[in-house]
Amino acid sequence: MVRRLDDATDMLLASLLAADGRATLKKLAEVTGLSQSAVQARVRRLESDGVIRGYVAELDPDAIGLPLAAFISLIPLDPAHEYEIPGALEGLSEIASCHSVAGDASFMLFVRVETPSALETLIREIRTRANVATRTTVVLQTSFERRSQPPDVHA
Repeated sequence: MVRRLDDATDMLLASLLAADGRATLKKLAEVTGLSQSAVQARVRRLESDGVIRGYVAELDPDAIGLPLAAFISLIPLDPAHEYEIPGALEGLSEIASCHSVAGDASFMLFVRVETPSALETLIREIRTRANVATRTTVVLQTSFERRSQPPDVHA
């Protein structure tokens, strides 16, 4: 289990790194008032504790040929196998995220594909692999998208 952040300095470091994963130890030290070695030790602990799960480059979906985004709700055809669904879909690279949800559906997927026909092909593959009915909502425009990060913390 990942530990919950309750230390204000760790929360600040996590917030700074969520905003800029390439922030230098020097910059982090300046903002927190700690030494670079103290910052490095805290960041390593945040990593080893699973608070920081990794560092990624945020890519423009249009630039990499994935302009079409959609949400796909999954309703299991056999409720006895409901929790096998994520494993059945794990290898599909078009799926950006899979969430267990409350409501009519059991899972909600966020997907990115090249074209409407690619979306149709993906939906067929999802239905076959996971034995589900689907309901798809195509994203017309994204006003904003945020990664998980702690609440605004000021130094």
